[in-house]
Amino acid sequence: MNKTNKDVLIVGFALFAMFFGAGNLIFPPFLGVISGPSWITGFGGFILADVGLALLAVAAAAKCNGEISRVLGRSGKKLAVVLGSAIMICLGPLLAIPRTAATTFEMGVTPLVSGFNPILFSVLFFALTLALTIKPSKVVDIIGQFLTPALLIALGVLIVKGIIYPLGEISTAPMINDIFAEGVKQGYQTMDALGAVALSTVIIASLTNKGYTDQGQKVKLTMKAGFVAAAGLCLVYGGLTYLGATVSRIYGQDVVQTSLIVEMTASLLGQPGKIILALIVGLACLTTSIGLTSATAQFFTKLTNGKIKYETIVISVCVFSAVVSNFGVSTIIKFSGPILDMIYPATVVLVIMTLFGDRIKNDNAFKGATYMALLVSILTVANNLGLSIPMIAKLPFTSLGFNWIVPVLIAGVIGNFIPSSRKEGQIDINKVG
Repeated sequence: MNKTNKDVLIVGFALFAMFFGAGNLIFPPFLGVISGPSWITGFGGFILADVGLALLAVAAAAKCNGEISRVLGRSGKKLAVVLGSAIMICLGPLLAIPRTAATTFEMGVTPLVSGFNPILFSVLFFALTLALTIKPSKVVDIIGQFLTPALLIALGVLIVKGIIYPLGEISTAPMINDIFAEGVKQGYQTMDALGAVALSTVIIASLTNKGYTDQGQKVKLTMKAGFVAAAGLCLVYGGLTYLGATVSRIYGQDVVQTSLIVEMTASLLGQPGKIILALIVGLACLTTSIGLTSATAQFFTKLTNGKIKYETIVISVCVFSAVVSNFGVSTIIKFSGPILDMIYPATVVLVIMTLFGDRIKNDNAFKGATYMALLVSILTVANNLGLSIPMIAKLPFTSLGFNWIVPVLIAGVIGNFIPSSRKEGQIDINKVG
């Protein structure tokens, strides 16, 4: 294997592991349970909305040299700063990173060692994250060469055992209607496109450190690595969805998703299954924590023009995340989930528009579409929190979580006909101020 192909494989493995967090472990088996004999249909919808959107985000980020600022730039300087910072804070110390430690503790450590001190665990978890993240040039190699193979082996043991020795017969009928739509909805809810935009920063930086300096080459290699990660995700998601389908006669729609994967693993692998599951969860969460910590540090280092050093931000993120992780998974999601719900559609809109940016000459099209996505998302969150806004529930594609699509299309078209002082190009928020 030549050096380029080896680098693509390592980077692709790293990207797979950074995408595959504990949440990705939980969704597919539950989808399999409720889909039953139509599990392939549900799986197809899940892949489209999860891996499909993630690949689009990788492509957009690669096109912009892995800089979130350039993906968001044509929405306007101020909004790009606010939206970019909100994305990185949520994916960083406020939600995703602390959740990796909390999930590892609740799903991996507690079933094995009851009474283990959660504060001590969070210190140990983030000390390890810090040690493996403090040198940005080593992040991808550490994950891709060492941690991902271990994660894939552990997942392989679980999935292969479940295929050879199914836990039961697949039910004769699905528990839900619109199975493909449900798969799309659950895939969308993973919000992996947000992670893809952020993590592409780490991937591009790694390729640069490996000696690839030509922009076109970096884009090409990043996309190849993205397809490697996508192939791995499809295989793992497919296996986990099938495993869920094999217990569709045993469990119902009311099954607790975290308990489902724990009970399936125990049934397939017995007592050693607890160790295997702890290994899977721990590696999945650790690789995600490392990737997001590095991405957060790189973003804010660039945003401040190097005034705050990468190492300083890494340390700050790890310390803050260690504190927040002790609030527990449910509290973290309850606190930060609505923020993610507000910024995710706008990010998806900008990712897709960036891919066609050369054909969209008017920046006001970007601005109109982005502000409309934010408005609909804010109203949707308000409606979900109890503030009755009837028109939100009547928008097309509401059941899939895509109620922003039609308003965004209308706002983008209107914006395109409003004259702009900037006809073309992208604004780099790193130069703001």
